[in-house]
Amino acid sequence: MARYVTHLESAIDGTHLDHNTLQTLHAGRPLWVKYDLDAIKTRVSRDAFATREDSMFRFREMLPVGDEIEPVSLGEGNSPVLHCPRLGEKFGLSNLFVKDESQLPTGSFKSRGLSMAITMARHFGVRNVAIPTAGNAGGATAAYAARAGMNAYVLMPTDTPIVNMMECVWAGAHVYLVDGLINDCGALVKQGKETVGWFDLSTLKEPYRIEGKKTMGLEIALQFAWKLPDVILYPTGGGTGLIGMWKAFNEVREMGWLDSDTMPRMVSVQSDGCCPIARAFDAGERFAEPFENAATSASGLRVPVAVGDFMILDAVRESNGLALAAAESRLIEWQCQATEAEGISICPETAACIG
Repeated sequence: MARYVTHLESAIDGTHLDHNTLQTLHAGRPLWVKYDLDAIKTRVSRDAFATREDSMFRFREMLPVGDEIEPVSLGEGNSPVLHCPRLGEKFGLSNLFVKDESQLPTGSFKSRGLSMAITMARHFGVRNVAIPTAGNAGGATAAYAARAGMNAYVLMPTDTPIVNMMECVWAGAHVYLVDGLINDCGALVKQGKETVGWFDLSTLKEPYRIEGKKTMGLEIALQFAWKLPDVILYPTGGGTGLIGMWKAFNEVREMGWLDSDTMPRMVSVQSDGCCPIARAFDAGERFAEPFENAATSASGLRVPVAVGDFMILDAVRESNGLALAAAESRLIEWQCQATEAEGISICPETAACIG
């Protein structure tokens, strides 16, 4: 199977870069992976995806892998979309669904992005990877690095939940606790990149985590029979999942695969204890100022600075969506309400979307 990647493209200014070499940022900002969508449409029918393996790699033509690149996989993808009638009734909604990413191998949607990032890092000869994390990304990095036979270095704030720390240790990662927030961890990863030589897997600082995360959007299109939902709410830290889904929806629309002209309104949701994206949206800004004194029980949302801030805000505005801040004081209440109503294990990050 051929690879259909044509080039990498700077998200900030459109500069084209070579996709056959290891790339990180351009002008300090993320890169898009671009494809020959006409060739993909000629090569594969959208209906073929439903007959393939229950894995995100069923969408190989739309990913940066081909037969020559072996995925680093633990069986990620194909998470269920669960109808939630009792929870929906609380809000006057008859068609409320939850895509339950907790059923992925490392317990969250981070499996998708890190599977793809580690796959491509190994392809380009990387042996040592490092990541700053406030939660699940560290565990996913450790697991996929172990699967690939690579060394992982995970830097996390000292108040990161102990379960997130231990899952990294159990997978053999080198774990370092930092007295600060995820951006402080990121600064140390950058130093290590320059002095130790490890590869930086930070959110959006390499181009392939987006491609893994976009498979959420491809699966949603497949699961809803190529008619997309009206609204998608996404708990937003670094925002890679929201950016990736919007990218997927635009790609399948460009190929004429959608059976409806309606595109989802993308809604970014944060806690008011750390809401730089919501604040920038309200102010009409494209870039978000760092959020001072960030504090939230939803550790995955405690991202005071996002390198892809403008990509999140662009997607929200292009989709006629919103960026909202939920009340930190009510996250646990909403978490309990959702789980009691439907039996789905809801994390505090998802609870922000319930509110």
